[in-house]
Amino acid sequence: MLADYAVQVEQSRGRRYPEPPHAYRNDFQRDRDRVIHSRAFRRLEAKTQVFTRRYSDHFRNRLTHTIEVAQIARTVAAQLGLNVDLVEALALVHDVGHPPFGHAGEKALDAAMRKHGLFFDHNLHALRIVEDFELRYAAFRGLNLTFEVREGIIKHSRDYNAEQFPELEEYLLDQRPPLEAQLIDVADEIAYSTADLDDGFESHLLAIDDIREGVPVFARFYLEVEGLYPDAIEKLEFNETLKRVLNRWVDDLITNTKAQIQAAGIHSLDAVRLSPLRLVGLGKNAEQERKATKQFLYDRLYYSPALDAEKEDAERVIHELFDFWMQKPDTLPASHREKSQQEPLARVICDYIAGMTDPYIYEQYGRFVDR
Repeated sequence: MLADYAVQVEQSRGRRYPEPPHAYRNDFQRDRDRVIHSRAFRRLEAKTQVFTRRYSDHFRNRLTHTIEVAQIARTVAAQLGLNVDLVEALALVHDVGHPPFGHAGEKALDAAMRKHGLFFDHNLHALRIVEDFELRYAAFRGLNLTFEVREGIIKHSRDYNAEQFPELEEYLLDQRPPLEAQLIDVADEIAYSTADLDDGFESHLLAIDDIREGVPVFARFYLEVEGLYPDAIEKLEFNETLKRVLNRWVDDLITNTKAQIQAAGIHSLDAVRLSPLRLVGLGKNAEQERKATKQFLYDRLYYSPALDAEKEDAERVIHELFDFWMQKPDTLPASHREKSQQEPLARVICDYIAGMTDPYIYEQYGRFVDR
C-alpha cells in the first residue's frame, strides 16, 4: 500500500503523446524499462564518474553509480510508502544528461558554451535526450515518458525559475517536486559520498589514517569494527566501516523524513507540492556528517594533484573539439548539420559532445584534431 502522500500511477498526468495501457506493466514501470533500453543509458557504462578507465577499470562509472543510487532509493522509498516504480525510473534516468569525463567534462562543456552566450546544464540536457534525441518509436520522437518522470528529471536536484526558464513552465516550477523526486537527490549524495571514499581508498589516493582523521563518522565506526574484527586485514576493516556509514545515513534518512512528513502534517501529494520546504532529507547530525565527508572528498580526492592530468586532458579535448567544429561545421555528422539550421551551432555541438562516451570522444579527437 502506498502512503497517501505518494504519487499514484493511476493519477499520473500522463504522456505527451497518449498511448494505450500495457497489459501487465504500469506507466512508471514502462518508463523505467524505456530508460534501461535507451542508448543514452547504455552509454553511461563508458562515462567517467571520478576515475577514468585510463586510471583503472575497477572503479565506478556513471552506470554503476546509477545502479547504486537506484538500490538506495528503492530501499528508502519502500520504507516511506512511496511509489517504488517511479523512484526507480527517476534514479535510472537521473544521470543520462552527463557528458564524458565526469565533472571536469561538464565544467569544460559549460565554459565552451559560455563563450557563445549559452550554457550547459545536465538536467536540461537529460530532458532533451528523453524528449527528442532518443529515436525508438515511429509515432513520436523521444521516449514519451510520463509527466512525473520528466518533472523529476528537471526538479530532483534543484529549483528552476519560470522567468529564467519559460520553456519549463509546464513542470510546475512554483511547486515542490513529489517526494519520489526529492529522494533521488539525497540518495545520489549518499551513494557517491560512500562510493568515492571506497574508490579513493582502492586507488591509494586516500589512506585509512587520513580518512579516519578527516571523516569523523568513519572514525567512529572504524573503532567499533576494530573491536569486532581485530585480526581482519585493513581492506576488510574498511569495508565493514563503510557499510556501517552507509547504513547509518540510510536509516537516518528514513527516520528523519518520516518525522518531517509527520511534523508538516502531510497527507496528500498536493500538500507535498505546496510545502515551503523539501521534506526528504537527513537529520541535523547525519547531514553534518555527510557534508564533512563531502568536503573531505573535495579537499583530498576530487582536487588531488594525482587527478590533475586526467582533468586537464579532459578539458583540453572538449575545448579543442568544440572549437574545431565551430570553425568547421561541415565535418559534423549529417544529422547535426541539419539541426544547426534550426538551432544555434554551439548548442548542436554541445549536444553532440555531451552524448559521447570517454572512448568515443578520444576517437573523435584523434580523427579531427590530434592528427
